Amino acid sequence: MATRTASRSSPSCFSSPFLRSIRSNLQRMQGAEFPFNIPAFRNGINLDLPTPVTFFVGENGSGKSTLLEALAEISGFNPEGGSRDHYREGVAQRSELAPALKLSWLPKMTEGFFMRAESFYNFASYIDDVSDLQRYGGKSLHRQSHGESFLALFQNRFQRGLYILDEPEAALSPQRQLTFLRIIHELEATGQAQFLIATHSPILLAYPGARLYQFEVEGIRQVRYQATEHYLITKDFLNCPERMLKHLFSDEQAYKA
Repeated sequence: MATRTASRSSPSCFSSPFLRSIRSNLQRMQGAEFPFNIPAFRNGINLDLPTPVTFFVGENGSGKSTLLEALAEISGFNPEGGSRDHYREGVAQRSELAPALKLSWLPKMTEGFFMRAESFYNFASYIDDVSDLQRYGGKSLHRQSHGESFLALFQNRFQRGLYILDEPEAALSPQRQLTFLRIIHELEATGQAQFLIATHSPILLAYPGARLYQFEVEGIRQVRYQATEHYLITKDFLNCPERMLKHLFSDEQAYKA
């Protein structure tokens, strides 16, 4: 892959992280309905973002994507994915969590991108309609494999700004996840890119220097890479898959019996 030249901004200029903290208004977080009934939000949201790369990790339904969608809306990105320039009529989805959040910027960043793996097909169709595709490698995202189209987006569209990514590993093989880590590293080195990423990938979570927040029933807490369930389960499985599968299948048989 082509590499970018790392050139950090001068000391007189602001560099990432641009978004420094996420706070919630507890009074506005009260409610028995979604999204305020998500257990991880029960004590409010109080996150500091001191590093250019932050990961949200947790089980499905733990609130990671819900928070990313709210952050994307506050930042002015399209709810289905894209940048501020990607306006699509008829997209009525709006985050109920967004009005309950307060973001601290230094400075406010208006450039960047919101990527949702689940709505990437719709975004690719939109790009086919409105773009000359040069900013995406000169080839339709639909005419590439899912993984190739993701990397085409990352390599050609990501330069400067805030990048909010929901499960970017969804279409990436382990080898291409390593390529994506290289892209993050090159962009971080410029001092002009910040990443907020929700992921289940123990490969991505290993990115050096990143801050990890785990979404749990008790709330959201900072966690070490080696203490995440994703790392522990993957490590146990790879160390002895036969043992774990034997245990898994014996439980299944006992349940069926």
